[in-house]
Amino acid sequence: MATDYDAPRKTEDDVNEDSIEELKARRADKNTGSVDVDETEHAEGFELPGADLSGEELSVRVMPRQADEFTCSKCFLVHHRSQLAKEVGGLPVCTECAA
Repeated sequence: MATDYDAPRKTEDDVNEDSIEELKARRADKNTGSVDVDETEHAEGFELPGADLSGEELSVRVMPRQADEFTCSKCFLVHHRSQLAKEVGGLPVCTECAA
């Protein structure tokens, strides 16, 4: 349940002054809450118009590492040599992993 931390807080005197009808109404409101729905189950039922991609194939052109690129020895990603931070034991390390 969400809490509004900016709302004024009730003092002990205010709580004691609540009417019995108001307290009964609060209890009834809590009992009529909706049941939690699993979002993933709910989202599986959505179908986007024209989104039948079952016959599609992913085509990606893979290029070999270029002469001005290196593979980081920490994250194993290929970076441009401008992102080379240092070499540890003769192995290149990118600026992201060196930080």
